[in-house]
Amino acid sequence: MKKLVLAAIAIILVCLGLQILADKLNNSGVSSGSKDLIIYNWGDYIDPKLLKKFEKQTGYHVIYETFDSNESMYTKIKQGGTAYDICIPSDYMVSKMKESHLLKKINLRKIANIKNIDPQFMNQSFDYGNKYSIPYFWGTLGIIYNDKFVKMGEIKHWNDLWKSKFKHQILLVDSARDIMGLSLISMKNSVNSQDSLKLKLAKTKLDALGANVKAIIADELKMYMIRNEASIGVTWSGEARTMLNENPHLHYVVPSEGSNLWLDNIVIPKTAKNQAGAYAFINFMLDPKNAAQNAKYIGYATPNMLAKKLLPDSIKKDRQFYPATSTMKHLQVFKNLRSEKIQEYNDLFLEFKMYAH
Repeated sequence: MKKLVLAAIAIILVCLGLQILADKLNNSGVSSGSKDLIIYNWGDYIDPKLLKKFEKQTGYHVIYETFDSNESMYTKIKQGGTAYDICIPSDYMVSKMKESHLLKKINLRKIANIKNIDPQFMNQSFDYGNKYSIPYFWGTLGIIYNDKFVKMGEIKHWNDLWKSKFKHQILLVDSARDIMGLSLISMKNSVNSQDSLKLKLAKTKLDALGANVKAIIADELKMYMIRNEASIGVTWSGEARTMLNENPHLHYVVPSEGSNLWLDNIVIPKTAKNQAGAYAFINFMLDPKNAAQNAKYIGYATPNMLAKKLLPDSIKKDRQFYPATSTMKHLQVFKNLRSEKIQEYNDLFLEFKMYAH
């Protein structure tokens, strides 16, 4: 009997030990020591040489994981598991993560290099006062065209897309907010409009664009433009940069009347275990030389004023990716609208897609 009791106690202790171990694994996801820094970022969205340089300078060991959409990143962080120390969400997602209590407040006093960020990219509507986020890269939505089929300077404004001569020639990126947004801007409305009548009118105007639309696609847009298989596309500046590098006949335009300004940002998730390492990494990435190196590698526009000065003239004076101040004043950042309003945007865009081209 005594042996049975001892055996039962032993089994209970083993079970408790296994439960404690399981809890630890669930809470941490990736096993990390005090010198580990776990970064969650978009794929190929940082120069790998900078990660090695950071490790060498600080002694931290970087564990790097990637995601392919804001939504998948949000879901994984909300579920817990891996205790990420650094994450890179887009503007509207910062707001959503903040509302879901998934972010730690950032102490700007610990980030000496914050002074290098251009003030125009600070204090945005999705995070007033930058209490939770630091600008990483920025870009625009614009029009890319091929000078083999379209005369130079023939496309300057959103309304140019409606010209009858462009019948069945335009590729649109598959994004409800962006495409509804360009229609709203062409009617001098906000990309964050919550007025149902204005949204319906924007959709009606898109319907009139339908005859000019060749396809509404995602990643394939790059391939078609690079291979001269389409005349015109509506896409993001980062994607456009890749296309321009591959095809000298392509040009990118940001309409002066306005467009979407997107901002990707560095945040510290609520579950972060290595805050000291996170602050060290943010300061490291805001160093002008490091930020310039990263901008040259990625090809996106940097919000770092001193880093921009270090870039070659061919990059920093390129109005396709660093628009004139007059255009910048008209750029709008997406706000995280109510879920029912987002659904309204999606439904109207889906209806347009069904009958376009």
